[in-house]
Amino acid sequence: MSITCSRGNNQSQEPEQHHIKALFFEIVSMLPTKTPLIGLSADKFRHPLDLEATTALKQVPGLDMLVRNLLGPLAEQVFYLENIAAGVLVGPQQLPDLHKLLLEACQILDLEPPQLYVRQHPAPNAYTFAMRGKQPFIVLHTSLIDMLTQEEIQAVIAHELGHLKCEHGVYLTPLNIIVLAAGLIPTWGSVVAESVRSQMMEWLRCAEFTCDRAALLATQNPRVVSSVLMKLAGGSPAIAPQLNLEAFLAQAKAYDDISNNQLGEMLKSAQTAQLSHPVPVLRAREIDRWASSQEYQNLLEQHSIGYNDKAKPKGGWRNW
Repeated sequence: MSITCSRGNNQSQEPEQHHIKALFFEIVSMLPTKTPLIGLSADKFRHPLDLEATTALKQVPGLDMLVRNLLGPLAEQVFYLENIAAGVLVGPQQLPDLHKLLLEACQILDLEPPQLYVRQHPAPNAYTFAMRGKQPFIVLHTSLIDMLTQEEIQAVIAHELGHLKCEHGVYLTPLNIIVLAAGLIPTWGSVVAESVRSQMMEWLRCAEFTCDRAALLATQNPRVVSSVLMKLAGGSPAIAPQLNLEAFLAQAKAYDDISNNQLGEMLKSAQTAQLSHPVPVLRAREIDRWASSQEYQNLLEQHSIGYNDKAKPKGGWRNW
């Protein structure tokens, strides 16, 4: 008798379970999906400061050939060997969740997927390398992964993809060599080296703004990108869940207020002059502003932006 009763209850519950399941799939289908930006070119999202600085570098004769044909082959082999020997190559059968994040970001940014490695390291960081486009790769440190959510990890991956998309490494490597060579010449050479180094650092800071935009285009959520920057500024696995994004963004406003007088502006310039990256609060403010811009909204509304014959990932060796 109890068996009969049990079967009767199950039958009465089936329509309700079917309704719940149908409702679930209906809700999922209504959730916002990310817009793939087919045909996206680097200049469509490049920060104006980066565009200006990169245009100037492109005018240097022989720069591209130097990196791609002379420095590229050796450097790619060295770093490829290092990654294969000391890192974990991500793929469908190895850390598949990270692999999916990479593929989705590449699909949105219209970019061929590079190799992705995970390496054990106590310093939260990520970097990428590609000078000829034959063996581009991205590296994520384990300590960075430990601190971030899945969406935030994708933002980091997309930031690095931005360097590939914009071919930043073509200019970074020879500039480092110029600085080193000029530094070997007494007095006058030191002045030249410092001048070139200053210009290089300024260009790198501009490039970071562009790649933060790439992170936003891939995640399509400015809070995710700002949260990454907040955790890079003062996060750890222990305290990351307690961090307050609104409070961090309020810091950006306070940072802006320092520019209200000449002394404050001078102090800010001195603080950032030797940095390869803009300070985190400034990057968060920039990405928050761009997320509210018509330029960003227009990119998302254009499902097809005019195909660019496949993006050629040739970016460069970069740190977050």
